[in-house]
Amino acid sequence: MHTKKIVLALAGIALTACGHHRHDEPEIINERPSYLGTITAKTYDGVSDDLLTGGLGVNGLIAPTPAYADPLNPTPAELRRNAIHANYRAIQDINPAAGFTRLYGPNVDAAGVPTTGDGKIAGSEFIAYTDDGSGNQNVTLMVQIPASFDVNNPCIITGTSSGSRGIYGAIATSGEWGLKNKCAVAYSDKGSGTGLYTFDDDSVNLQNGVRATRTAAGKNSNFTPIISDADRAAFAASKPGRVAFKHAHSQQNPEKDWGKYTLQAVEFAFYMLNEQYAMYARDNTHHVVRFTPTNTITIGSSVSNGAASALLAAEQDTRGLIDGVAATEPQIQPKTATGYSIRQNGVPVTGQGKILIDYSTYAALYQPCIASTAAAPGRCTALVAKGLLTGADLAAQQADALARLRAYGWLPDSDVLQAAHALTNVLVAVTYTNAYGRFSATDQVCGFTFAPTDATGSPVPFTPAQRAASFATQNGIIGTPVYEASVGGAKAYNLGVSPSTNLADQSLDGFLCLRALATGIDPVNGNALTGTLAEQSARVRAGAAEVAATGNLHGKPAIIAAGRRDTLMVVNFNSRAYLGLNAVAEGSASQLRYVEVTNGNHFDTLTSVFPQYVIPLNVYLFRALDAMMAHLRNPAVPLPPSQVVRTTTRPDATTPLTVANLPPISLAPSPGSLISVSGTTVDVPE
Repeated sequence: MHTKKIVLALAGIALTACGHHRHDEPEIINERPSYLGTITAKTYDGVSDDLLTGGLGVNGLIAPTPAYADPLNPTPAELRRNAIHANYRAIQDINPAAGFTRLYGPNVDAAGVPTTGDGKIAGSEFIAYTDDGSGNQNVTLMVQIPASFDVNNPCIITGTSSGSRGIYGAIATSGEWGLKNKCAVAYSDKGSGTGLYTFDDDSVNLQNGVRATRTAAGKNSNFTPIISDADRAAFAASKPGRVAFKHAHSQQNPEKDWGKYTLQAVEFAFYMLNEQYAMYARDNTHHVVRFTPTNTITIGSSVSNGAASALLAAEQDTRGLIDGVAATEPQIQPKTATGYSIRQNGVPVTGQGKILIDYSTYAALYQPCIASTAAAPGRCTALVAKGLLTGADLAAQQADALARLRAYGWLPDSDVLQAAHALTNVLVAVTYTNAYGRFSATDQVCGFTFAPTDATGSPVPFTPAQRAASFATQNGIIGTPVYEASVGGAKAYNLGVSPSTNLADQSLDGFLCLRALATGIDPVNGNALTGTLAEQSARVRAGAAEVAATGNLHGKPAIIAAGRRDTLMVVNFNSRAYLGLNAVAEGSASQLRYVEVTNGNHFDTLTSVFPQYVIPLNVYLFRALDAMMAHLRNPAVPLPPSQVVRTTTRPDATTPLTVANLPPISLAPSPGSLISVSGTTVDVPE
């Protein structure tokens, strides 16, 4: 650990001697980090409203979305409540048969025991932007301090949002665990959170979710695109209903700073803890520092993109802010796919260490074919015509598409979920292409914009009520990809007709273009790109390179849990590859542990949709956090070794999932379940 003086000075906390002391000792003044904007604060009593459930309690989270008193003018409190409701249901399967209220959920205590309570947690919530002064970043940070915060055993848990979600995106994952365990939770929307801009009325979201015009919002806007009034008016007139959103169109490539924003959230948490609990300095104006990185345990956590943010923060942490990491299904992108090897059951895997823009654009070609029906086989038919698929009939074509995905690195475990992920990878491919290339919404990269669409697939504007509720209802990726180049006019991507095929092929030409930008190669003829496409591809690939992970956790203990059936963040591309990269970076000094959970996938909400294939992985996030906290509080408690945890699924959605289906992470797994790292070779058992 760094000394207290070095840690605090680097964190922006000054060491100042104020007044006179009998030993002339300096006071350590708690100083506000310079990047923070205005801090809004709210205290919740845990009865009428609370930190964890937005005042709804566990039963309110199960119930339908609460109504607004005035749907055209929802209040900040109503938007917050509904955002928590939406994010809980997007992350956890709220079906009791799947384990909600019994194995997990707000009413289940820190020991994993269901209680008769409603799960509400009293405490204080602080929200602020971090920005470079331009107002173009405006990354939202939030600190929640439960009333039960244990000042004698202080702890901070990070809750960076998963996906493209807003500031409450990790409330149901690491946020819930932290609050239940009497820790402060340091949240960040990482610059990709909900920020809907509608061209039609030139309106934006404020920090509290309320809508305002771009002019009225000024620097309080969550996201305002860089566009002139004249260009905005012209675009709105020519393409009514189109929208921009922060993750895709901020032109900031926020992913390159996910680690930084997570570290800033931790600094914000230290600042607020010392404001809340420390005594005043001799000047009776400032507080002295009571909680520091040397006496407070901080765990980087969250899932998916938030998990990647925790790992990146640990890699970038030069101030001793983070003590350990416990995260699941990270969207982590190794800086290299070579120098290490991954084997499963002794056989080298395919596709190790691929980056997101590569595998998402590949999936966006073939998963829609697997999801096709006899009534709408256009994507498969068009791929055959392009020489990118074989098969005499739809079944044979879909089998070939599945085989190609396997050959690219997907595991056989993912076969049953490939069709269900078609829309997800479409959204990822379009969003991240725009983000990495720093394109604006008006660039219409590969012919795509975003908008709501009607039953015919035609773009339509958001209604006033939809705009007003957008902070609570959107997951950060807003609207539907619209293919502007579709034959006959703009259509939702799934109804788009490609000019080169004249088929209803779900806008294949647009996705072939995205694939070309990801690789620099025309996917049909194999030639290198030229002209505008080559320039755009260079931008996309340069942006993707900015986000790469080093694998060096600097000796910090870490537990990554991932689902073997993950069809979005495929373990060969992400978690297994990161374990190999870490072996190269840290060698025998590594304290990284990897837990691969059979039947775990990326979306716990699929637990009741595919009960015979899927179990809730969030249970293993909480177990990983339990194990990490036990180790950090008492280093004599060992970390569990890397292992495969073999779960059991249910025959149907009505059969209750029990703890028997979800074996623990073992401190002494059987030899046949151990994952080993020898040199730079990772061996995963069958």
